[in-house]
Amino acid sequence: MYKALSFWICFLLLAGCGRSGKDAGSVKDEEAGAAANPSRDEKKKVIIFFGNSLTAGYGLKMSEAYPALIQSKIDSLGLPYSVVNAGVSGETTASGDSRVDWILESPVDVFVLELGGNDGLRGIPVGETSKNLQSIIGKVKARYPEAKIVLAGMQVPPNMGKAYADEFSGIYPKLAEANHIYLIPFLLERVGGERSLNLPDGIHPTAEGHKIVAETVWEVLQDVL
Repeated sequence: MYKALSFWICFLLLAGCGRSGKDAGSVKDEEAGAAANPSRDEKKKVIIFFGNSLTAGYGLKMSEAYPALIQSKIDSLGLPYSVVNAGVSGETTASGDSRVDWILESPVDVFVLELGGNDGLRGIPVGETSKNLQSIIGKVKARYPEAKIVLAGMQVPPNMGKAYADEFSGIYPKLAEANHIYLIPFLLERVGGERSLNLPDGIHPTAEGHKIVAETVWEVLQDVL
């Protein structure tokens, strides 16, 4: 799936991208938007995109990140949904599990969960990542039993070791099946490892890359909506 080992080495070196850099300002906007979206029509159902820098749109305008592109698609089809980008750069499944309670204070009709990539790049035990993701899923279900949940699958580079990489990628279909939720097999399909579709850091998709990510997400999300 991924084409270059050098890409992955760069990926590992920069994996801990936090709240500094180009998206420092946009993270504040994202967190504020997750708490309240005053422009949202109260009659519309709410889609929460809950993830890390991939969802936050690191290095780009929020309008270029895939959640915003999904909103544009929804609007063009006249569907009654409003998107909230609740992505925070550097988020792990553990920090996401701590943050999700606050996010769930607002209504949720569709919850798209995109976390785990930073766990894998840090070599966090797969069992811990799976446990945290399950906890987030459980909290969403407990608070909003009727909400639909979409889990975005991730992968780690082969130089993390084949056994670990295989075990890591396997947690997503297992969780989706166990919880009867929707699965995006791999969020970065056709984008990961493609130099022209990623920023100079080799990690985060460009605006063009996010367009492809949006297509990948929409392939699953359209059936959910």
